[in-house]
Amino acid sequence: MNFKSRTYWLFLLPTLLALLIVLIIPFFQGVYYSFTEYNGFQVSAFVGLDNYIKLFTDDQFLYSLKFTAGFSIASVIGINVIGLAFALLVTQKLGKVSTLFRTVFFMPNLIGGIILGFIWQFVFLKAFSGIADVTGIEFFKGWLSNTETGFWGGLVILFVWQMSGYIMVIYISFLNNVPKELLEAATIDGANKWQSFWKVKFPLIIPAFTVSLFLTLSNAFKVYDQNMALTGGGPFGSTEMATMNIYDTAFKVQDMGYAQSKAIIFLIIITLISVIQLYLTRKKETEL
Repeated sequence: MNFKSRTYWLFLLPTLLALLIVLIIPFFQGVYYSFTEYNGFQVSAFVGLDNYIKLFTDDQFLYSLKFTAGFSIASVIGINVIGLAFALLVTQKLGKVSTLFRTVFFMPNLIGGIILGFIWQFVFLKAFSGIADVTGIEFFKGWLSNTETGFWGGLVILFVWQMSGYIMVIYISFLNNVPKELLEAATIDGANKWQSFWKVKFPLIIPAFTVSLFLTLSNAFKVYDQNMALTGGGPFGSTEMATMNIYDTAFKVQDMGYAQSKAIIFLIIITLISVIQLYLTRKKETEL
C-alpha cells in the first residue's frame, strides 16, 4: 500500500467509524431486539417472530400506517405543486422582488419542527378561535379537535408550508439550467408561456422531480416533531402517525422489543416505496 492509499484510508477512517458506531451497530442491535422481549434495560426472553405477528393485529399501529400514508400522499402532491409554482414565480424577471420572494418562501424551512408545531397550534387554537368569535363563522372553530381538520389543517398545511420553500430551491436550480435558446425558439414558433412550460421546461426538469419526490416522501413518512407539538396524536389517537406510535410503544409503554419490530417494518415500507419511486421517476426521465 503506497503513501497515497494510506492517506486516503486515514482520512476516511473517522467517517467509517462514525457510521459503524452510530448507524451499523445500532441497526443490527435493533434487529436483534425486535426478536426479543426487551424493556430498554434487559432482554427477558427471546420471542422469535411473536412481535412481528402481534403488530399485524395491532389496530392502532395499522391505523397509524394508513394515516401516515394519506398524510404523505397529500403532502407530496401539495409540496411539489406549490414548490414548483414558487420556483416558476421567482425565476421570472421581477428584479429585487424575486430575491425577497425567495427569502420569504424559504424562511419556514429554517424553523425547527417543534417550534413550527407550537406556532401553528397558536394559530389554530387562538387566532382561528378569535376570528370565529368575532365573525361568528363556525368554520374556524375546533380545527385540532377532530380528525379531518387535524389532518388537513393541522398537519398537511404545516408540513407543506415548511417544505415548499426548500423544494422550490431544487426546482429553481433546474429551471435556471434550461437553455434560453430553446425557450426563444419556442416563442418564435408561436408558443405561449403555458406551452413553453409543458413542451420545453417540463421535460428538462424531470430529474428535479426524482430528487424532490424522494426528499418529500422520506421526510413525510418520518414526521414526528410536528405531530407531537401540534396534535399529540389526538383526539384519541386519530392523528397519530407511525413514528409517534413507535415512540410511544418504546418510551411510554416501555415495550422496546415490540417497538423495534414496528420500526423494522416501517423501515422496510419506506425503503420499498423509495426504491419504487426512484425506479419509476428515473424510467420517466429516460423516456422523455
